Amino acid sequence: MTNEFKQGGSGTLIKIAFRNIWRNKRRTAFCFSAVGIAVFFIVIYSSLIDGMTNSINDIVQIFELGHVRVVSQDYESEQEYLPVQFPVADGRSFQEMANQIKGISGVRSVFPRITTLATLQESSIRHAMLWGLDIAGEMGANNFNLTDRNNGLIEGRYPEPNSNEAAVGWAFAEKTGLSIGDRIPLRTTSAQFADRFWEPVITGIFNFDYIRYDEQFIMVDISRLQRLLALEDGTQQLIIFAEDASMSPQIAAQVQGLLEQGNVVTEWTDNYWVAVMRMVIPIYTIVFLVFLIVASFLIVNTVVMIIHERIKEIGMMGCLGMTRFEIVKVFFFESLFLAALGATCGILVGGSLTGLLAEFPIRMGDMYGNTFSDMPMSNAIFFQFDHRRLAYAWVLGVLIASIFTLVPSLKSAFVEPVEALRK
Repeated sequence: MTNEFKQGGSGTLIKIAFRNIWRNKRRTAFCFSAVGIAVFFIVIYSSLIDGMTNSINDIVQIFELGHVRVVSQDYESEQEYLPVQFPVADGRSFQEMANQIKGISGVRSVFPRITTLATLQESSIRHAMLWGLDIAGEMGANNFNLTDRNNGLIEGRYPEPNSNEAAVGWAFAEKTGLSIGDRIPLRTTSAQFADRFWEPVITGIFNFDYIRYDEQFIMVDISRLQRLLALEDGTQQLIIFAEDASMSPQIAAQVQGLLEQGNVVTEWTDNYWVAVMRMVIPIYTIVFLVFLIVASFLIVNTVVMIIHERIKEIGMMGCLGMTRFEIVKVFFFESLFLAALGATCGILVGGSLTGLLAEFPIRMGDMYGNTFSDMPMSNAIFFQFDHRRLAYAWVLGVLIASIFTLVPSLKSAFVEPVEALRK
């Protein structure tokens, strides 16, 4: 018998272990379910967390910092007030700077932006943000509605260059009762600290599915806003988009080298919420490990019960020539099969559900009443389906369960054959 085991090697032991798991189908089903449910939740929650992280990353890149942002040092120190009297590079022509930056390898596009406060004269909403953009250029470079992957325009058209026109969000229009063709009487402060009064006509209504902008921002052409604010050809911010987000550090370093002192170059990864999400991910990993450890205890308990029930069988194995190590391997392989099959079930169900949910966004703002409006996150969150995540969850589930069941498996090695057969 010993020779037979030696000739068969681990293959024979694996066959024995696989047959053993079906000897008590009910217990096997419980073990499958425990590991499967743990792995299922890992797949679902990690997909949701990745969806939230990607949403924050996209919002920060498109609406706030691009991949790299350049502002003056004075603006950086007072940016909560959105001052316009501190243009980039002390008022140098933004077009001149943009042409220089475009020469850097990996830069896709460079755009000027201005964001400043406005007081509305005849409206139930007293304050809003004036948002000056190169509208045609930016809409061609990025999708501002991250849910539908388009420019977000739902009615009318965006303002023409150098025009007294504006576009507003659907929520802004709803709250103020304004529509296409209406004027927005407003007051703002120029770079020379003079009050400027303006009445742009609404030509378009947008829905970016990002409530902060849909509710508070008035989009206007940047060249018209520059004249209004007495900035001439200067700009408050330069927003740089890279061909690949991972190239941001290299581009930021080269941009800093092109510009004189007194300017601040910021990467999108420096954003507070991006950093928070990166810190949160390891915490969720610990939570996932706790799920698996709890599930593994059911397999541990099962292995202990199996050893107790098969005490005579273990003695018989020893009498037939199996070594202690071979006996341990049989029980370890048995627990390994339980973990692997359970994890596979969890992956199949979780992966299928994630793949389905990836096509239909979860509307977090609608469900929670825009509680997350202070976070740079789209109203619609898409689950992220990724084969690598499925593989990671499967390996993690099998690995943790196997490690925890190794100890009870070793218990079988200390069963004396003669004593076992007496029981």
